[in-house]
Amino acid sequence: MKILVRLGELFESERLIPIDSAHVSGISYKTLGDAPIEFLETLANSGGKAKVRTTINPQSFDPKYLAKKLPANIRGKQLRILKQFERMGVAPSSTCTPYYLDRPRRSSHLAWAESSAVVYANSVLDAHTNREGGPSALAAAIIGKTPNYGMHEAENRRPEVLVDVWKPLRDEVEFGALGIHLGKMLGDKVPLIQGLRHASEDNLKQLSAALAATGMTNMFRREPIDTETSRMEKINVGSKDIAQTTKSLSTVSTQKPDLVFIGCPHCSITEVKRIAQMSEGKKTRSGTECWVCTSRYIKEMAVTDVERIERSGFHVLTDVCTVVSWTEVLGIKTIMTNSAKTAHYAPTLNKAETILAPVSVCLRTAFGG
Repeated sequence: MKILVRLGELFESERLIPIDSAHVSGISYKTLGDAPIEFLETLANSGGKAKVRTTINPQSFDPKYLAKKLPANIRGKQLRILKQFERMGVAPSSTCTPYYLDRPRRSSHLAWAESSAVVYANSVLDAHTNREGGPSALAAAIIGKTPNYGMHEAENRRPEVLVDVWKPLRDEVEFGALGIHLGKMLGDKVPLIQGLRHASEDNLKQLSAALAATGMTNMFRREPIDTETSRMEKINVGSKDIAQTTKSLSTVSTQKPDLVFIGCPHCSITEVKRIAQMSEGKKTRSGTECWVCTSRYIKEMAVTDVERIERSGFHVLTDVCTVVSWTEVLGIKTIMTNSAKTAHYAPTLNKAETILAPVSVCLRTAFGG
């Protein structure tokens, strides 16, 4: 309660409001470290229990494939963290896409801490959540409430900047590049982005993740919308902007990566099916790690497709995201991905060079084409 009240005071909130769900980030031992483990244990020891449905972000390895490749001390610390959340009644989801497990109601109030999920929930699902920190999301889960400010208030969800995308975006990479480009320009302003009317939810997921990676805006609006645009600040985005951003996210020219990775944010069932179709009858080339990351929920729903993907040599991993995994411990120095978010973060968090390319090119490379 002290955490939430202090947070509310900082943002001049007058009250706490009930939430439907919470989603906690900062689960990976790689990014969390040792110090917060005692904090989590103290909360669990004191009887802290989630009062609303609560999910958690990806951890630093999957329970089967990568777990076998890492030192015992890393595995032990990670499992110790997960145990504390289990004791507090938190679902062992370990995914950055909690909306696939339980799609929030329109206009419902949430306390989510995964930035890509926050932008997606506000923009695509029309739910209401601020970009929480891990501790504040956990506090909200235990109390069942969050301070009423920011994205919870209708006046803060009005668009402030008009973005005109001159050329239709072709694939998930270009949607991600748009997000990276705009994130650097918008600050925390809410944009109205023209040209997204027919975009798929999978492509909007890439836009959401990338937008959150480089900026602080927590949502975007799509046309049509009943609002006056003539006095808005305007940003024009041309094909040159998208091309330059895409090029900047590829830090190496080689087409022989150590890892081909798809699934940031975690793959939807539609994406898993598409990858399965494109993997049929193919085999990954020797010496290249090939991962598809998704949630346990999606993997269980798509058993046949997962089997088809794994017959090709890809590993379908759950509970983990490459960005917060120990790729450098595994000797991975170059990552090819279709995720602009991963390409943005990997040079820093994974100490790896990156190649950004659409899923079709990623698969073709994995199969030696």
